[in-house]
Amino acid sequence: MSVRPIPLAIPFLLTATLLAAEPAPNQTAAERIAARTFPSVFQAWNPADNLKGEDKWTTLARHDLVFHAPDFFGLMWAGEFQGLSTTFTKYSQESALRIRKRLLGKNPNLMMLAELRYRDAHKSYLPENHAWWKRKDGKPIVGWEEGGYFLLDFSNPAYRDQVALQAKAVMNSGLFDGLMLDWWEDDENRLALVKAIRKEIGDSALILVNANDRQTPRTAAFVNGYFMECYKSNTVEDWQQIAETLEWAESNLKEPRINCLETWFHNSRKDLHLMRATTTLSLSLSDGYCLFSDPNPLPTPDHLHDWYEFWDRSLGRPRAKGGRNKDGSIQREFDHGLVVYNPLGNQPVTVDFTSPHTAASSRKTAMTFTVSPGDGDLFWKEAQK
Repeated sequence: MSVRPIPLAIPFLLTATLLAAEPAPNQTAAERIAARTFPSVFQAWNPADNLKGEDKWTTLARHDLVFHAPDFFGLMWAGEFQGLSTTFTKYSQESALRIRKRLLGKNPNLMMLAELRYRDAHKSYLPENHAWWKRKDGKPIVGWEEGGYFLLDFSNPAYRDQVALQAKAVMNSGLFDGLMLDWWEDDENRLALVKAIRKEIGDSALILVNANDRQTPRTAAFVNGYFMECYKSNTVEDWQQIAETLEWAESNLKEPRINCLETWFHNSRKDLHLMRATTTLSLSLSDGYCLFSDPNPLPTPDHLHDWYEFWDRSLGRPRAKGGRNKDGSIQREFDHGLVVYNPLGNQPVTVDFTSPHTAASSRKTAMTFTVSPGDGDLFWKEAQK
């Protein structure tokens, strides 16, 4: 099961998380993914920042999956230019492995993925005149203006081979369970890239790609999950697209699957109906991970978020796949309760039980509840309270 830190309402129990057992030495990533309980939340680069005073690694370990650059974990590429390196410094590798051990002591089922640069990078990534920079009229092309990054020419086979060697180095470091590749599309060059990476890292390492709300049938066989960075979630059509892509990914990507669904708030982090809709859509249509975060256009670091009490109480494991009801909602039964997602554009739906249940949204215990459109809820069996 996932080992989550105890909510801050009872901080004297936080030390109990330090007693969590690490995964067995021979336990695979697939076994750890399958062992976790739900809800299951991921961290996209930046943390939950509303848990003031909590140790940053404890906060991170509340999540069941995290991706970040290797240096976030203290792992440093050897040599002057990161883009030319295929090894890490020995000292940083030893330090990073201690961090991994600490994190897995808090949450044995935490998946750690390294973001691997291939599309763009800071100007310090390569020598200024290197052939792997993508240029127009002899000048480097801006790839990510906010970060001051420039495009890399991954149409170049030699550069793709270098990225694949870096992927091998990442996996050989012993720190990571897999890789994250941003800005993903289903084109010929990315297909060639992911094939080259798979050749170097083998079948058991995880690959997560940022496809937003798009399906990528050409590269599907080589990736384990989508980072669904869903920046559009205002309309009925937006949510239909999100649901269709998530459902497709759960059936078509490589196993074990690690689909990560994220939406952004519209007005504030207190858009709780959106947080609940995101969480319950993920729970009802996937065995993946969810996140509700700040919109990227804000001047603060991207993907900062709150940790919500809604995520704290375990539903256990799913008992079956989710199913669509005649009233338009989607529901799924778990060991300790039921999840209901009601799509935007639907009518309010009534949820009836034959025994008392407690709603996560209100903490009220009853046998009949109503879920509004564009919302969702978790209902725990009263016996599990």
